[in-house]
Amino acid sequence: MIPVTSFKGRKVALFGLGGSGLATAEALVAGGAAVTAWDDNPDSVAKASAAGVPTADLRTVDWAAFAAFVLSPGVPLTHPKPHWTVDLAHAAGVEIIGDVELFVRERRAHAPDCAFIAITGTNGKSTTTALIAHILKESGRDTQLGGNIGTAVLTLDPPKAGRFYVVECSSYQIDLAPTLNPTAGILLNLTPDHLDRHGTMQHYADIKERLVAGSGTAIVGVDDSFSALIADRVERAGTKTVRISRRHVLASGLYAEGSRILKAEGGTSSLFVDLAGIQTLRGGHNAQNAAAAIAACLAVGVSATEIHAGLKSFPGLKHRMQPVGRKGAVVFVNDSKATNADAAAPALSSYDRIYWIAGGLPKEGGITTLLPFFPKIAKAYLIGEAAPAFAATLGDAVPYEISGTLEQAVAHAAADADRDETGGSAVMLSPACASFDQYKNFEVRGDAFVGHVRAIEGVTMLI
Repeated sequence: MIPVTSFKGRKVALFGLGGSGLATAEALVAGGAAVTAWDDNPDSVAKASAAGVPTADLRTVDWAAFAAFVLSPGVPLTHPKPHWTVDLAHAAGVEIIGDVELFVRERRAHAPDCAFIAITGTNGKSTTTALIAHILKESGRDTQLGGNIGTAVLTLDPPKAGRFYVVECSSYQIDLAPTLNPTAGILLNLTPDHLDRHGTMQHYADIKERLVAGSGTAIVGVDDSFSALIADRVERAGTKTVRISRRHVLASGLYAEGSRILKAEGGTSSLFVDLAGIQTLRGGHNAQNAAAAIAACLAVGVSATEIHAGLKSFPGLKHRMQPVGRKGAVVFVNDSKATNADAAAPALSSYDRIYWIAGGLPKEGGITTLLPFFPKIAKAYLIGEAAPAFAATLGDAVPYEISGTLEQAVAHAAADADRDETGGSAVMLSPACASFDQYKNFEVRGDAFVGHVRAIEGVTMLI
């Protein structure tokens, strides 16, 4: 835990007592703050009280007494309308911040020179975050990984000299971190997302820009117009800026040509690394993720040799294009995290012959956007509620069966792939659907897939 000492002896209001909210409240208490916490869920309030966190209904307290209001990132700050606590804080003139801002202040107070890499973007955040942390750990550095990737940032070890932090940041967290100042900040890309919480694409982009604007080194993907303009603005403001691209040759920065990552300086390019053969970094999207990771690691003093070693040994992000087993020329890929069609596209683009397991609780739009990848699909195995609709979309373009359950789908796909004489095929769970019709979450679904693969005779597990 990182005790939050920056509010020692002062009163702090907090709303939202889920996983990260409760961790934040406990960190404030440990640092000596006088916390008053609340949540709309009575069970969460009871759990916090049992953990020693003072609670009270924030409708009934004196807001003028608070030095700050800490809001959990899942609670609306601006759209579709501010949460009632936000209105009360504004009326009392109390600053509104989140857990990442508390971390930033603790780092600034106790170890301002320890390396801090922050990552954001619409797509690829988690893979890039995990890859950076892996490179740092493999090089022997004291590495702390957290944030939006699943570990609350204030549950990490406290800042100290020589410690490296790798923190994934959602737009909600950035919106609550006004003094965010990473050593290296990454903005991967921007496409429309979470507009119900941000109102417009421009507002969403403005929030994301704050992360790189406050960075020592700004690393920005320039393959979309919003991000390209952000890179220009940040650079004009005097911030060292490294551009990355998977689509364009750059005069300066890091860019991909197929599996090759080239480093450009002064208009001259040289090969930094070839990702060919690294199964966990297949595809153009992962070339962009790798370029961003390379730029960040270079910015915090990691050598090229150390980066090469870390890239080659990267095990992949669990449930995201994760090779989990192999039988002969057939690889089994767990992409359970692909809970909509856009999320499934990278995995489908990365293999040439696929036995595709898809379905679950359908999302709006179905799988029509995946039509360009249908020629890669040898056969589809459809499960869950979406199976009939997916079958209708596949039509005569792709052979399919309605398997019903994941267990049946894995068994049938493995048998068909085993008989495939073309070689080099993939049995892939990339559902393009939520899991909730059959599984609690995508992690449980992915673990179930791995279990069914493990049960296949002759499979060598890779995890």
